[in-house]
Amino acid sequence: MPPAHSSFLPDPETPRYVVRREAHRCQFRRIAALAGILCCILIPRPLLNAQQTRASESQVKAAYLYNFGRFVAWPDDGASEASGAFEICVLGADPFGPTLDATLASGTIGGRSVTAKRISKPQDVDSCRILFISSSEEKHLKEVLSALDNTSVLTVSDIPRFSERGGMIGFVLDGDRVRFDVNLSSTQSARLTLSSELLKVATSVRKDSHSELFR
Repeated sequence: MPPAHSSFLPDPETPRYVVRREAHRCQFRRIAALAGILCCILIPRPLLNAQQTRASESQVKAAYLYNFGRFVAWPDDGASEASGAFEICVLGADPFGPTLDATLASGTIGGRSVTAKRISKPQDVDSCRILFISSSEEKHLKEVLSALDNTSVLTVSDIPRFSERGGMIGFVLDGDRVRFDVNLSSTQSARLTLSSELLKVATSVRKDSHSELFR
């Protein structure tokens, strides 16, 4: 049996433009397959098994919050270890209600149980790994993000243009689908490492503070 990768080796007589074209097709198929896999991964099993035909927007966003924790690496500096749990926090008016708690129930990340926590001010993020900033905080967004300087908290929100305004992951609507974009500069400043698989399925990735995008 030939090696599993042999199909990717070009025939020496194959024109170079054909090789390049086939390579691009293979890359596209891999990315498309990855996107399909992540769509399944990013929806927790309880939601997949639900009888309803379509998850609500809050359920999808709650599922994303849980699964972002599986695709992001935090610096090994001992922070957020005091509670023993992986905390996903909500700042401001809570748009999820019991949906977030139900999504996180029995979930684990890195061997730690995952819990939801509601906070009223950004200074209370000491034990938070992920912070969802409610749209109720839009008028104070600059102050909120400034208060999070020098922390390694992943910020997520559905505030319009969140990633352009210094946030890390912003939810956006693509038709009737919930997607997300990423400010890579902000995540790097917080010493967070986002998986390449996560970046591949983002609608856009912002790589600097001057609103330059790349895909």
